[in-house]
Amino acid sequence: MFGIGFGELAVIMVLAIIVFGPDKLPDVARQAGQMVRQLRRFATNARDELRAELGPEYSDLELTDLDPRAIVRKHIAEAMAEIDEIDDAVNDRPSVASPGPLSPGERPPFDHDAT
Repeated sequence: MFGIGFGELAVIMVLAIIVFGPDKLPDVARQAGQMVRQLRRFATNARDELRAELGPEYSDLELTDLDPRAIVRKHIAEAMAEIDEIDDAVNDRPSVASPGPLSPGERPPFDHDAT
């Protein structure tokens, strides 16, 4: 959960007890829980409204799909897959055998149509 381990969670609990005191801590925890529920409800409503406005083509839309980091990561992964496909296609093609080094006095091949 959020990359917080047991040690960090214990430190947060101790600090919360020191800052709020043991008598107010249950009220603070209850208010924090209510706030998290309200934020979750807000995000769900926003997602549902966005799906309704965009139409049935976007019925599988998730809010995480709108994260710029996820979008960039997705496009980079697609580009890397295309590069891998191109590399595979090039590697599957029969290679042209190299004639080897030129002997002394031999002229390199020259293509008049290419120049």
